[in-house]
Amino acid sequence: MVTILKIKLKWFHSLRWQLFVLFFLVSAIPFMFFSSLITEKLELYFLEDSKAEWMRQANLVVSQIIQNNNYLKEGTNYTVFTNKIRELSQSEEVNARIIVVDALGYVVADSSRIDLNTTLLNTQIFNALNKKNSSERYEKDENFIMSTAVSIIDKEDNDKVLGAVLLSANINDIYKVLEEMESQSYFLSLMASLIIGLLSFFSSSIMTRPIETLMRVVQRVTNGQLDQKVKLKGKGEMAEFANAFNHMTEQLQLVDQSRQEFVSNVSHELKTPLSSIKVLTESLMCEEDVPIEMYKEFFYDINSEVDRLNVIITDLLLLAKLDRTEIMLNISETHLNNLVESILKRLSPLAKQKNITLMYEANKEIYVEVDEIKLTLAISNIIENGIKYTPECGQVKVTLQ
Repeated sequence: MVTILKIKLKWFHSLRWQLFVLFFLVSAIPFMFFSSLITEKLELYFLEDSKAEWMRQANLVVSQIIQNNNYLKEGTNYTVFTNKIRELSQSEEVNARIIVVDALGYVVADSSRIDLNTTLLNTQIFNALNKKNSSERYEKDENFIMSTAVSIIDKEDNDKVLGAVLLSANINDIYKVLEEMESQSYFLSLMASLIIGLLSFFSSSIMTRPIETLMRVVQRVTNGQLDQKVKLKGKGEMAEFANAFNHMTEQLQLVDQSRQEFVSNVSHELKTPLSSIKVLTESLMCEEDVPIEMYKEFFYDINSEVDRLNVIITDLLLLAKLDRTEIMLNISETHLNNLVESILKRLSPLAKQKNITLMYEANKEIYVEVDEIKLTLAISNIIENGIKYTPECGQVKVTLQ
């Protein structure tokens, strides 16, 4: 179960899936944003259209009141007036609640009879009584209502306001349409984003296939198959990358070939002086009454072979340094007095050749945490240089403090 889960997660973390998620999100977010923006614009458009329509209906009701009844002006024919209001309220063209107030805000007619014989002086009615007609949307009991207030002007005196008409109409149908359009818009946006993501997923193989080929070749090169090449056609970035990789493997082959040749040559070079040293030492060990001159000659030859070995080993150390960026230190506690004394003893023959006196002075026993081999080389180089550059019959003094 764990293995299957790991395989699925590895597949999900592939470049193709990452491109799918990227393109899906990049396309979905703008689509959602524009869908929301378009929905807002449509809502404003429908509301403005609804306001204009209900303003027209309110003006129609006002004209019917002015032409067919003089109740607001003369106070007569109230029954005919209220019947006309109820008839207009129930007509297919209006189909809204109609409230009529007089110039003082007193409700003289209400098609629903809820606010009849009460005073209604809200902001909208107040503005209408001051010849400021308006349409406003509000929400009540989870219903959207369009409220339109229009002033009733005396047809004989345009400066005289007889009252106002207030139309209240349910406009839930507008929001139902908007909700359906919004849902469809979001659905289409998601589908478009999904299609774009799937197209990127399947078309991404054009880009991932060369990468997969390159990864297989890299794995083979990692396993030591330096003769592997990436074969990609075209002139794009991936082709250039493949050419650069092939050039790198060619250089690696040359380096590896040089290394092999070097190791072969070094092996041969090491074998030759070692063989010579073995022959010379065996000759000295096997022969009896060897003349001193022969001892000197053989030791001189042995010394030459040792020098040759030293050069070869130095080359090997240089090669090792090229492969490593840091020098490893083997730290241990070292008796520095004994170390210096052993170095001086080993270098005393070199000093005697120039009649140089080696002087050693130590005030106390010193123990240090160092790499003994590297410190020995460093001190040896210093003393050797001292012997080398000191005139004959001179002295080299080593002081340990």
